[in-house]
Amino acid sequence: MTDWLTVTEGTAPLLVSIPHTGTDLAGIDNRLVSPWLGRRDCDWWIDNLYDFAAGLGATVVHTSISRTVIDVNRDPSGASLYPGQTTTTLCPTETFDGDPLYLPGEEPTPSEIDQRRISYFVPYHEMLAAQAVRLRGLHEKIVIYDCHSIRSVLPRLFYGTLPVFNLGTNDGQTADPTLQNLVGQIMAESGESYVVNGRFKGGWITRYFGNPQGGYHALQMELADRGYLREPEAKGEPDNWPVPYDAEFAAPMRATLTKILQTAIDWAGR
Repeated sequence: MTDWLTVTEGTAPLLVSIPHTGTDLAGIDNRLVSPWLGRRDCDWWIDNLYDFAAGLGATVVHTSISRTVIDVNRDPSGASLYPGQTTTTLCPTETFDGDPLYLPGEEPTPSEIDQRRISYFVPYHEMLAAQAVRLRGLHEKIVIYDCHSIRSVLPRLFYGTLPVFNLGTNDGQTADPTLQNLVGQIMAESGESYVVNGRFKGGWITRYFGNPQGGYHALQMELADRGYLREPEAKGEPDNWPVPYDAEFAAPMRATLTKILQTAIDWAGR
């Protein structure tokens, strides 16, 4: 346990991962074009949105380290999870929009990237693994649920406007189809747009921990920001992004997510 890695232990068959809400730049602020730019692609307020999870008995693992320092949802080898498509790297040097993150000559070196991996990536994954094994010891099967969000329109990463709900199971490889279908039904009943294994099929966490045959069923939920935030239509700039968290505006999304997580717990407990 460290000041940047926090865990709330529960006993329900649900492990919730929150890897991208961190805003701690770990001392690299003065090497960036701006600290604001280094935080722009944060999964803003996802920790607030899911703060009900522990009350359901879920175990929650969270890092406060910014994804600009290191992205704990990427392949640690540096290999792309989406070959042929634009994506960010383990230690990104560009934002989702393609803006340079670092001042010229300040980009992380290979040895620095390796040190960040040891310092932040490894402890996060070791904690996820330890909690998954603990919960699997209590239950015949468990669900690992990885929480994410992203701006609704990002032409560099995807065409058009992203559906509000984006469920990923790496094309059905990381979770039982019954669980996938149950969550899909809840998304459909919400009245919001949704897709299963669309642009976001699940990152490293989902793909690494998902092992249905072993009793580990992993889901990634990527939410379009407009589903729970008053997202501006224009590109995120310092004067309009991030917007404050509005609990009233987020309430419908929160209700749907509560139903999804409770359904996952009930399914795993059967």
